[in-house]
Amino acid sequence: MNPRLASLQTYPFDKLRALLAGVRPNPALRPIDLSIGEPKHPTPALLKDALAAALDGLSAYPRTAGIPELRAAIAAWARRRYALSALDPDTQVLPANGSREALFAFAQAVIDPAAGNARVVSPNPFYQIYEGAALLAGATPTFLNSGMRFGQIDWSGVQLAYTCSPANPTGRVMQLEEWHELFELSDRHDFVIASDECYSEIYCDESRPPLGALDAARQLGRADFRRLVVFSSLSKRSNAPGMRSGFVAGDAALLKQFLLYRTYHGSAMSLAVQRASIAAWNDETHVRENRRLYAEKYAAVLPLIQNPLKTERPEGGFYLWIQTPIDDREFALGLQRDYNVLVLPGSFLARDAHGENPGKNHVRVALVAALGECVEALERIGEFAARL
Repeated sequence: MNPRLASLQTYPFDKLRALLAGVRPNPALRPIDLSIGEPKHPTPALLKDALAAALDGLSAYPRTAGIPELRAAIAAWARRRYALSALDPDTQVLPANGSREALFAFAQAVIDPAAGNARVVSPNPFYQIYEGAALLAGATPTFLNSGMRFGQIDWSGVQLAYTCSPANPTGRVMQLEEWHELFELSDRHDFVIASDECYSEIYCDESRPPLGALDAARQLGRADFRRLVVFSSLSKRSNAPGMRSGFVAGDAALLKQFLLYRTYHGSAMSLAVQRASIAAWNDETHVRENRRLYAEKYAAVLPLIQNPLKTERPEGGFYLWIQTPIDDREFALGLQRDYNVLVLPGSFLARDAHGENPGKNHVRVALVAALGECVEALERIGEFAARL
C-alpha cells in the first residue's frame, strides 16, 4: 500500500461518530442534523428536466474536456459573474466532477515531491481535502490560521496554496488587498493558487456578491490568470450535490497540463450531467431563490442565539460559526445528548498550528434543513447554552 496513506488523519465526521459513540440522544425530541454541509433545498426542476432529456448520452463515453457547449456556458457565466472581458472556453475552462474531486486531483498534478521540501499552504480551519491532497502528493501542509496574514508564514518551498472564499467554516470573504498580497507572493516564490469558491453564490446581500479570484486578478491587471485556478460547483449554487458537477478555470498553461492528468485519471463527466449543467449555469432565477431561502433562515435564527452565544452572519456560505462557552467537543456531545441536535466541533476542522487550534471552542452549524427545523434547532442550542 502507499505509505502516504498512513499520514492521513481521521475525517471530521468519523471523529464525530467516535465522540458520540454510546451517547443516547434525548428521545423526547426529534433528531435534527446540522453537522453536514449538504444542501437540502429542492433541486430545481429545470436541472432534472434537462438531465432526463439527455439520458441517451449514457450510451456514449464522454470526453474529459467536456462538450464545447458546457465549456461555453461555464465561461459565459464566469464572464457575467466576475465582469471578465474574456475567458476562453477552449483553453481556460475544464468541467469537473464536483469541486472536491478536482481540488484533490489538482495537487497530484501540480506537486513535484522530488523538488525537496515541497509544501502546500492551507487555511486553518479548512476543508480536509486540502490536507489529504497535499499529503498524498508528497508535500507537507503548512497552515495559515484564521486571523493571520500571508506574510506571517514562511513561503520557501511552497508549490501550491489553497484558498477558500467564502470560507468554510467561517464564511469570511477575501478582500482585494489580500489577493494583491497573495499574487505578489505567488510571483516571488513561483507557487500556484487554487481558489475554492464552491460557496460563492450563497450570500445575503444581492447588491454585494463575494469577490472572486478571477475578478480580483482582472482588477489587478492579471487577465492571463497566471498561476491561478478557480474551482466552483453546482452543489451549493443549484442544490445538486448528487450531480457531481463543477469546473476549474484560470491559467491556460496549468489547465493544459491538468487536462493531461485528468485524461489518465478517468474523470470525464457524463454527457447527461453535462447537459443538465448547461441548463444550471445558464439560469440565475433558481440561484436567487436559493439565496432568499438562506437569508430567511439567517434572519430567523440569529436572534435566537446571539445571546448567550457569540456568532454573526457570515459574508457567504450557509454556516454559523458559533463560539462555545465550553470545550467544543463537550458542547457538541452535550447538545446531542440533551437536545438531539447534531453539530460539528470546530476543532475537528482545524489542526494545531502556531501554538493553537483555531477551531477550538467553536462549532459549525449548517443551516441546510428546512426553516422550521433550523429555528427549532437553534432554539434548542440557545436553551442548552443558557444552562452552561
